[in-house]
Amino acid sequence: MRVTPLLVVGLAAVAAAAGAQDWWDRGWGGFRRVPPRFASAESFDGAFNFCRIMYQSGRREAGGQGWRTDYPDADVNFSIRLSELTKTRVSRQLSGEPNHLVVRLTDAALFQCPFAILEDAGTASLSDPEIANLRAYLVKGGFVWVDDFWGTRAWDSWVSELARVLPPAEYPIQNLPPDHPIFRTMFEVQAVPQIPSIQFWRMSGGGTSERGPESAEPDIRGISDRHRRLMVLMTHDTDIADAWEREGEDPRFFYSFSPDGYAVGINVLMYAMTH
Repeated sequence: MRVTPLLVVGLAAVAAAAGAQDWWDRGWGGFRRVPPRFASAESFDGAFNFCRIMYQSGRREAGGQGWRTDYPDADVNFSIRLSELTKTRVSRQLSGEPNHLVVRLTDAALFQCPFAILEDAGTASLSDPEIANLRAYLVKGGFVWVDDFWGTRAWDSWVSELARVLPPAEYPIQNLPPDHPIFRTMFEVQAVPQIPSIQFWRMSGGGTSERGPESAEPDIRGISDRHRRLMVLMTHDTDIADAWEREGEDPRFFYSFSPDGYAVGINVLMYAMTH
C-alpha cells in the first residue's frame, strides 16, 4: 500500500511522546488492565465516540483476550490520530482523553454508534437477544468491523455466529474487490496489510503470520445490504488494531506497521460514516 510521508512523520512525532509516557506510567511494554467504560446518558455529545462491542467468549484463541483484545489503548490512540489526521471532532472526557465506549450488543447505546469494532471474533458466543439486536443495528444502518482473528478455526466459528445474525442466503460474505471505495476513502490502500501482535512479532523475529502457513495471506471480506452498502467488514489473519495499540512501544514496530494500520483504519471509519 502507499502511505504519504506526511502521515508517517506526523504519526512518528506523537508515537515518540506516547512511548515516553508508557515508560513513565506503567513500564515499557507493560499492560494495564482497566475496567470497561460503558456508555452513559452524557456519553454522546454529537462528536465521534469509538465504540467497542463486548461479548462473552465461548472458547479461547492463542494470543486473544476476547472482547478486550487491544483495549483500551487501541481505542484511545485511534481516536487521537483520527482527530489529528482528519477534521473529525472526537468526543472527550473532562480530562481530555477521548471518550471511547464499550457497548453490549443488548444495550440501547449500540444504536448511537455508527461504527463499532469487535475483536478476537473467533471466540464470540452470542445469545439470541444479542443476535436479534445486532441484526436490527446492522439493517438500520450500523457498521461493525471485525478484526484480529486468525486461522480456519476462528473464521469458521465467527462465520457460524454471523450466519445467525445475517443468513448467508440473503446476505452472502464476499471478498472486497480492489476497486472497492473503502481502499481509497482517504488514503490509497493497495491491499490489506498483515499486521501481527507485537508479542508474536518479537518472539518470531519479525514474523507476521500468527498461524504459520494457515494464515499466510490476510483477507478482507464483507457483507453488504440490498443497496450494496457495506454493513460488516472482516479483516482476517491480521491484527490492524495492534498497529494502533502498540504504536509507542517499539520504533521498529511503529515504522513497519502503524502507518499502514492507521491508513486502513481511517479509510474504514470514513467509509462507515459516509455510506
